[in-house]
Amino acid sequence: MSTHVIGTPPQPDKGGSLLYLDNVSKSFDGFKAINALSLVVGKGEMRAIIGPNGAGKTTMMDIVTGKTRPDTGEVFFRGAIDLTRHDEAEIANLGIGRKFQKPTVFENLSVADNLSLAMAGTRGVFGTLFFRAYASQAQRIAAILDLTRLSARRDAMAADLSHGQKQWLEIGMLLAQDPELLLVDEPVAGMTDAETEETARLLRDIAQTRSVIVVEHDMHFVRELGVKVTCLHEGHVLAEGSLDSVSADPRVIEVYLGR
Repeated sequence: MSTHVIGTPPQPDKGGSLLYLDNVSKSFDGFKAINALSLVVGKGEMRAIIGPNGAGKTTMMDIVTGKTRPDTGEVFFRGAIDLTRHDEAEIANLGIGRKFQKPTVFENLSVADNLSLAMAGTRGVFGTLFFRAYASQAQRIAAILDLTRLSARRDAMAADLSHGQKQWLEIGMLLAQDPELLLVDEPVAGMTDAETEETARLLRDIAQTRSVIVVEHDMHFVRELGVKVTCLHEGHVLAEGSLDSVSADPRVIEVYLGR
């Protein structure tokens, strides 16, 4: 597998942004899933992405994480790293973590063991074989359990968690890999109202130290996040700003909220 030396050749600074997409397009069999999309997410920012089905939200995340390569356009991380030159594994190692809508945890392991395994996974196969939960690692696991509201379920089997708790555990497994940017896809789908409200608080807590992009359809949840909102439509940005301003945009009402 080929590798690229990060930062060589030197790339232009992208305004101090953490994630920078400029004029990105991607077609599948003639269908433009992403169409001249430009998006900038700052360091330490949480951003909500909304839009109708087929707006390009998933393809955008696929491009950022290296699952899909754009046909045209620029995709930069930390201002200088060209993500189009890296594969999925390399991008994960650079500090971009992705949580899909359906939680994928190891149900036959305890909550703490799931986190240990996620942490060990960053060390490679050889490191995993000899992994031991040293004091610093045990402290990190305890901190993640506390952050994800799972301290009381530490020794429970993941299979015994509620749907919402499984979502929190998977977020915790991403945090165990210490990403700088988290992409979270519809985290509250299927959750109870109480779990939804707690997930908003959880993501706001995480955003104190990391950047977070949340793709979501639940407008009540987006309001709970209290962050800048980007509405996508037909592969490009239709509107951007506060939820109130985006929700009041006639174009957003027509193509998305009015349905």
